[in-house]
Amino acid sequence: MRVILASASPARLHTLRAAGIDPEVIISNVDESLYTASSPSALACLLAEKKAEDVFTRIGFPQDTIVIGCDSILDFEGKALGKPGSPQGAVELLRRTRRRSGVLVTGHHVIVSTDRVHRVNRAGKTIIHVADLSDGEIDAYVATGEPEHVAGGFTIDGFGGPFITGIEGDPHNVVGLSLPLLRMMLADCGIQWTSLW
Repeated sequence: MRVILASASPARLHTLRAAGIDPEVIISNVDESLYTASSPSALACLLAEKKAEDVFTRIGFPQDTIVIGCDSILDFEGKALGKPGSPQGAVELLRRTRRRSGVLVTGHHVIVSTDRVHRVNRAGKTIIHVADLSDGEIDAYVATGEPEHVAGGFTIDGFGGPFITGIEGDPHNVVGLSLPLLRMMLADCGIQWTSLW
């Protein structure tokens, strides 16, 4: 079974590989800025779907293939916070979220093509508690370049790890791909997780 990750995220790739699955990476051509939705969760799921479907279409709908699309967004007080995209944006976002909590939502879209095509779309949600960061800590963290390119402006598996005081839920979801949720989604499509090892 060919497994394709429709994401440029090295963290998602590493998560899958560490769990015994070594996917091929094909990055989608989806422009995330073109899409809106009624909630952060709906937006994350929509973007995950668009990414997976774009890759599935581009490779010609082959059989014996699994395509996994994901997108992460921080739901902070009901507003969708994505990647800051610039140092200034990262500083502003981190000052806004320090001493606060948010929900990291990762949309997952799985396409399994066997004798027929199965599609499943779900969101993983993990509550994140952000430390009481000083302005100096925020400036130093932003200087690493890491927060510009990740949802909510932080990671738990990199420089940002010390600034997350706790989480409630699946830690893999915060990295960008919920392994337990993905296992259940694949099972819904008739694929046993261990068959992919």
